[in-house]
Amino acid sequence: MTVTDHTALYHFTVPSSTSDGSPISPLMILDLTDLNDSRQNATVNVDANTGRITANGTFLPSFGSGSFESYVCADFQGASVRDTGVYVNSRAGTFPKSLFVERGINLFYIQAGGIVRFNAPDNGFIAARVGVSLVSTDQACQNAENEIPDWNFDGIRSAAEDAWRQKLDVISVDPTGVDDDLLRSFWSGIYRTMISPQNYTGENPLWQSSEPYFDSFYCLWDQFRAQLPLLTVIDPMGISDMMRSLIDTYQHVGWLPDCRMSLSKGFTQGGSNADVSLVDAYVKSIPNVDYEAAYAAIVNDAENEPIDWSVEGRGGSISWKTLNYIPSLDYDYLGFGTNSRSISRTVEYAYNDYCVSSLATSLNHPDDAAKYAARSTDWRNLFLPNQTSALFNGTDTGFTGYFQPRYLNGTFGFLDPVACSSLDTIFCSLTSNPTEVFESSIWEYQFYVPHQNAELITLLGGRDTFIRRFDYLHTSGLIDIGNEPSFLTVYQYNYAAYPAGSARRAHFYIPSKFNGTTSGLPGNDDSGAMGSFLAWSMAGLFPNPGQNVYLIGSPFFKRISFTNPMTGANATIIANGVDPPAYHNIYVQSATLNGTNYTRNWIGHEFFLFGGELVLEMGSAESEWGTGDGDVPPSFVAGNNSSSMSPELYMSTL
Repeated sequence: MTVTDHTALYHFTVPSSTSDGSPISPLMILDLTDLNDSRQNATVNVDANTGRITANGTFLPSFGSGSFESYVCADFQGASVRDTGVYVNSRAGTFPKSLFVERGINLFYIQAGGIVRFNAPDNGFIAARVGVSLVSTDQACQNAENEIPDWNFDGIRSAAEDAWRQKLDVISVDPTGVDDDLLRSFWSGIYRTMISPQNYTGENPLWQSSEPYFDSFYCLWDQFRAQLPLLTVIDPMGISDMMRSLIDTYQHVGWLPDCRMSLSKGFTQGGSNADVSLVDAYVKSIPNVDYEAAYAAIVNDAENEPIDWSVEGRGGSISWKTLNYIPSLDYDYLGFGTNSRSISRTVEYAYNDYCVSSLATSLNHPDDAAKYAARSTDWRNLFLPNQTSALFNGTDTGFTGYFQPRYLNGTFGFLDPVACSSLDTIFCSLTSNPTEVFESSIWEYQFYVPHQNAELITLLGGRDTFIRRFDYLHTSGLIDIGNEPSFLTVYQYNYAAYPAGSARRAHFYIPSKFNGTTSGLPGNDDSGAMGSFLAWSMAGLFPNPGQNVYLIGSPFFKRISFTNPMTGANATIIANGVDPPAYHNIYVQSATLNGTNYTRNWIGHEFFLFGGELVLEMGSAESEWGTGDGDVPPSFVAGNNSSSMSPELYMSTL
């Protein structure tokens, strides 16, 4: 099989005869059933002369509400048509040539589709060209005819390979010493990062627009942390189109999506994290985006509540604005959604509001900037200083102070900080054991304050205690590295002036949890989230999305370079002394940036935008590099919304 944008071309090899010597008569079936048996109504038509099959059906999205229409057009080449027809359940016939089918009733799901039976092929194979569309069967057929007019399998495959090479060529590595298995995992991770979101421009029947339309933001809760930031580096114009699509969706639907697939609204898992992605694009100078329109969209998330906040926006706006936290068992009459996740929604809403404040500052909306900056500190209102935590076997973890659920009257409830962790036997999702956190434990969510790490460190007892908490999280079995909230925790040691901790954790999880075996992904890849975490980690950096900050970790390559597709600038990371595959020398001893001594344990996006050379001297022992007070990444302090390295400061190093 090979592909173009909207069409697949298959070559089926056919034996010359059956085992008993009787003539071959290959049968092709177009099944109207999807993997989830979600199909509702459907129609199939078979052309008796050419064998062309056209079909359409109504299907349900896999993680959302509503439905969508899908259209297909299949043509065949290589053998003459013997007969055609349709089938329903276990019976088929050559009459009629078209069929309309419903879903069925109760548990009786109707299986149906079209069939074409061929005479023996001329050259031992039958080709099938299958065009798809979300608009009409006519457009599906046009897509196929326009994209694969000559049925040239080798030519189409070569063009697809060239397209991927062009996308992947922006990254180059020195693979010396790196295990082939790990190298495959690295490139596979980047490949998967680039599959979604998908460009459906011209295939959106819901509204007319001159803007790009991207689908499969599936889901932004998964994508905003590592996957979209990696695309910002390796495909900035693609990110530009994606951000424009998010804004266009807001302008036609009324809300930014937190999840979207198959033209449908997907379920919201936490905050309004399109806010983070749009602000991340701004702080990293992604061009051709109307950022005033983006600002209007994210303010809408912050200020207004949709009637159904299970698929867009935020819920609990009255409590968020008056109590300054999301209560457990909230009384919310403005809109409706799954009334759970009060802790994880509170910390995510706080960071969403920080991002709104950041863009407000940049676009000169000072009153808004102050308002949302103040709201961004409200994560503190769920912190209970005297709360303790013990493992399920009764072992005291030795730490005090955790987030806890809080009621409308201001009193605190209780949720075991270990609940919903990897040590628990239950999984806490939207529908499976919904509770005050989502797909992770309080032990993980206590560290999700991406904009105020300095204050969090103080709140949790200072740097030493903070580091010991992190060590406990990563060594006790509490963390689920196969789920996205864990990603940033691997690198937050840098905020405590301890980059050696980040290096050690990255080299533990890779390759113990991320590798090329059949179990080499610790969790659902989630549109390339796992793959992008692996790629970032092996490059030796990790983003704090929504901020102009990349945390410096421990490269797995002696040299890795990124070529900016917009500017042509090369950003190169050299790790002198790194020793794959043993990886004894994983700790940075010293660094230079463009030939100048560099002690910060983070770097800004200017590195990728303008190019440069970051040289890390690696060794087997922890060092003093990156451990000074001035070496840590910026943290937001109330009343001061500035952060990160300025482009002018970076340019002075070139």
